[in-house]
Amino acid sequence: MRIGVFDSGVGGLSVAWAIQKAFPEHTVDYASDTKNVPYGDKTPEEMVRVSLEVLRPLAEHSDVIVIACNSLTTNGIEMLRKEISVPLIGIEPMVEAASLRTKTGVIAICATPATLKSERYNFLKDHYATAMRVLEPDCSRWARMIESNTFEHEEIERQVNDMCGQGADVIVLGCTHYHWIEQAVLEAADGRAIVLQPEAAVVKQLWALLAELARPA
Repeated sequence: MRIGVFDSGVGGLSVAWAIQKAFPEHTVDYASDTKNVPYGDKTPEEMVRVSLEVLRPLAEHSDVIVIACNSLTTNGIEMLRKEISVPLIGIEPMVEAASLRTKTGVIAICATPATLKSERYNFLKDHYATAMRVLEPDCSRWARMIESNTFEHEEIERQVNDMCGQGADVIVLGCTHYHWIEQAVLEAADGRAIVLQPEAAVVKQLWALLAELARPA
């Protein structure tokens, strides 16, 4: 089978590599919208419109597509499902997992402005995190820094120190661009917080979907 992976830029590459490692017998095709990256400062309608320019050709030779973009998933995956005929698997912030792992009752969600404003993210927060404090640090510059390979360790360390200083013991990377600085976040946390990102969860979803697609009709 052919598995398509889409993101606005380089962020989703880490997801594509994790999928290829888990499914070496399948072909993984990565496509990105580098012309319009990042998506985190766009409206839902803008994200869907520009992403379709890349997703439609990708869907022509894919059996399933992973939307490796939290901003697009939380704001537009239902609109995309009306336009794309193959199954779509989205990525969204791991609020539920964070709520189950925290001991302090304080979690930090590192995500784009578009994700944090989305109905889907706020549903997740209201559903799973009503009994805890949710920090939403300003990470609006992170995606651009990572795309240009100019991210600043001092800024990351300052923000992580602030999160941990407010009691956060779980930090969620709610943008696939941030996977590239996962190690830097872990080092800045220095044992005070665990860091969650969804690659393993996406692989688990794919296992189930591919098994379903492989069943005889």
